[in-house]
Amino acid sequence: MAKKKGKKIRVAFKKNRQKKVRNNKLASHQMDEQVDSQYRDTTERLTGKGDLTRHRTVMGVEHETDDGTEIVIDIDEQNCIPGRVIRSQGLNSVVQVADGTRYECTIRRLVRTMSREDRNAVVAGDHVLIRPDGNEYQAVIERVEPRRSYLSRGSKRREHILVSNIDQAVIVVSADDPPLKPSLIDRFLISSEKGNIHSIICINKIDLVDPVAFQPLIGVYAQMGYDIVLTSVTEGTGIPRLRSLLKGKQSVFSGQSGVGKSSLLNQIDERLSLETAEISQENRKGRHTTRSALLLEIATGGWVVDTPGIRQLELWDVIPEEVEGFFRDFIPFVTQCRFPDCSHTHEADCGVKRAVVHDFISRQRYQSYLKIIASDEPRPVYHQ
Repeated sequence: MAKKKGKKIRVAFKKNRQKKVRNNKLASHQMDEQVDSQYRDTTERLTGKGDLTRHRTVMGVEHETDDGTEIVIDIDEQNCIPGRVIRSQGLNSVVQVADGTRYECTIRRLVRTMSREDRNAVVAGDHVLIRPDGNEYQAVIERVEPRRSYLSRGSKRREHILVSNIDQAVIVVSADDPPLKPSLIDRFLISSEKGNIHSIICINKIDLVDPVAFQPLIGVYAQMGYDIVLTSVTEGTGIPRLRSLLKGKQSVFSGQSGVGKSSLLNQIDERLSLETAEISQENRKGRHTTRSALLLEIATGGWVVDTPGIRQLELWDVIPEEVEGFFRDFIPFVTQCRFPDCSHTHEADCGVKRAVVHDFISRQRYQSYLKIIASDEPRPVYHQ
């Protein structure tokens, strides 16, 4: 993908092969025979360099992205085949090339040991260059091309990219069983926009409730320009419209466990035959049936990605000060705040809080905003 001539670049690598650093201090002990024998352990170093990241010089090109600079390493492209990652789990991936052939792939050590903020070097949806290793349908991923879009979340203080290089995210929630969580919709909307992805909100299992009860919620998101689809797998409601929105696009289905993502995909294209499961009657939570993100080609043209269900979405690389920018309904009122750095929580003469009091902004949306910026700790609306 990189056309520029490569140059030497110093790159940070994971500290995955170094010996552990001993925490004990030599000066703080009496050097008797017992302690001395402990310090002769050759598997431990006596220097403090364990906290330093290892660096190596590689040949490559620095590629500018919205999130910073990405290194595209030089490889022998003549011996490689371009492809797309269909599934990735651990160090193993399935890559499909242009003629439809699929290869079981491992990841080149240079690629997987380069230091990064995200958890995995390769994710479903990545465009890669692979080198067949001589065995039938076996190959090595030599390079991952820069990602144009992605859907991610925070996981154990690292970024977990669910899927890359897609056009739109279908945020699936259920009208009931499990109950709808508007705050989860808002988190997905932020994550999608952060990753340069268009959002579609799909309210599934609409046959379980009176649709009229959801009109206020639908109106809030429709006024902000989001596509809203009401669906029912049992009655077939909304399936044709959802199928038309997916035609020719690359879409990811995301949401809680049990909201019906796999069931919807089976309705959209019956050839998929994805595994589904019933809701637990004990806690009204879904059971995981999809174990990893999987790219699937659909009959109407385009690709869909079924992702594992989640019960909460931790936003990644979103600071409180920028959250207001992802709330489209706040934008007209931010300029009416008295203070330019207004957080819309405790300040006097706040345009956003005034809009909430007069119902120009949904109170549910405002509470969702407060939870996001205050670690899920809601605060009241103060009348002005």
